Amino acid sequence: MDRELILKRLRAQININGHIIGAVTGSGMTAKYAAMGGADFLLALLAGKYRVMGRSSITSYFCYGDNNEMVMDMGCRELIPIINDVPILFGLCASDPNIHLYEYLKEIKANGFSGIVNYPTMSLIDGKFREALEEEGNTYEQEVEAIKLAHYMDLFTVSFVTNEWETRKMLEAGTDVLCVHLGFTKGGFLGATKYISLDEARKIINRLLSVCNEVRPDVIKMIYAGPANTPIDMMYLYQNTECEGYIGGSTFDRIPTEKAILNTTRAFKSYGSLDWNDPMAKLINGNWNTRDSVDFVKQYIEEHYIDEVQLSDLALVAHVSPSYLSTRFKKEMGVSFSEYLVRFRVNKAKDLLKKGNISCKEAAESVGYKDYAQFSKMFKKYTWVTPTDYRNQI
Repeated sequence: MDRELILKRLRAQININGHIIGAVTGSGMTAKYAAMGGADFLLALLAGKYRVMGRSSITSYFCYGDNNEMVMDMGCRELIPIINDVPILFGLCASDPNIHLYEYLKEIKANGFSGIVNYPTMSLIDGKFREALEEEGNTYEQEVEAIKLAHYMDLFTVSFVTNEWETRKMLEAGTDVLCVHLGFTKGGFLGATKYISLDEARKIINRLLSVCNEVRPDVIKMIYAGPANTPIDMMYLYQNTECEGYIGGSTFDRIPTEKAILNTTRAFKSYGSLDWNDPMAKLINGNWNTRDSVDFVKQYIEEHYIDEVQLSDLALVAHVSPSYLSTRFKKEMGVSFSEYLVRFRVNKAKDLLKKGNISCKEAAESVGYKDYAQFSKMFKKYTWVTPTDYRNQI
C-alpha cells in the first residue's frame, strides 16, 4: 500500500476517531481478526510468532531462529495473501549480518509489505549485554539507518524508541510513526511480571513526545503496551499525554487467546451448574485460594462418593500438598479425610436401606464399596449394627 495513502488514512482516523491502532500479529488468524476489529495497520513481528507458539515475547531476542527469514515466511504465506486493505509492516532485524540492507528492503517491498518497524530493537537491551553487542557492531544506529533508507524508498515506517536520544535519531531519519515502547505487556500467563506504573508511563511519554514537538510536530505519536493493556489504561494516557495511538501485541493476540481457550476448556471441564461461586468452579476458573480447598473436597465427595476417592489426587488438582490438605481438612472438619469419606458413604447407604427396595450388597456397591465385607465392617463401626440388622430394623 502506498505510503502517502497510508498516512492520509491514518491522519483521517486520528481526526475523526481521535486515535489509531496498530496490532502485532504472529499468524494469519490473529491478523485476520485484528483487521476485522478495526486495526489501522498490522506489524509482522517475530515476537508475535513466538507467542502463537506458546512462548513469551522475549523469546524473539534469543537465537532460536532467523528473525528476518521467519517474518518473511510468515508474511508471505500467512498475512499478505489474506489481508487486502490493511498495511502490513515487516519487523526488521536491522543488525542481521546475512542481509544487504538496501537489497533486502527492496525484497520486502516487492513481496507486498507496506513498510518496516525496527524489531527486535536494541532499545530494549541494556547493561553489559548491550555493551557486548555494540562492541560486535550491533547498534541502534543500524536501526536508524534502516528507517532512513526505508523512508528514502517510500516505505511506511514505524520506530520504537525508549529515550530522548533514540527519539531524535528516528525523527531525523524521517520515521512516519514514533512509538514510545513502554516494555513488554503485563497480564495473562506469559506477561511481564515487572513493569512501570501508568503514571510513570505518562511521564516517559510526555518527555519523549516533547522532543517530537520540538523536532517534528507532524510525526504520528503512538505508544506500545507495557503497563497499558486495557482500553481504560489507554483512556488515561490519551487524556494525559499527546499520544495519538496504541500498538499492542499480547493485548490483541496472547491475552485474548489465553482467556478464550482457557475459559472454553474450563466450561467443558466443569460439571453440573456453571455457578462460578462453587468450589470446583473456583478452582478451574483460577479464582481460588487455599481456604476453599476443604469445601472443594467436601463437594467432590458429594459428587463422586461412588467412585474411588484419593486425597492425593484431590491435593494434586487443588495445587496443594496431600499433607497440607489432610491437616487443613481435619482442622476444619474435626475428623480426618478418611473418616469423613467413610461416614459420608455409610450415611448414604443408610438412606438407601431405609427405602427397603435394595439389598445390602447393592447398597454397598452404590456407595463405592466393591468389597461387601469391608463395607459391612465400616457400617457396623459407625452404626453399631450390621447392614442386614439395620435393614431388618427399618
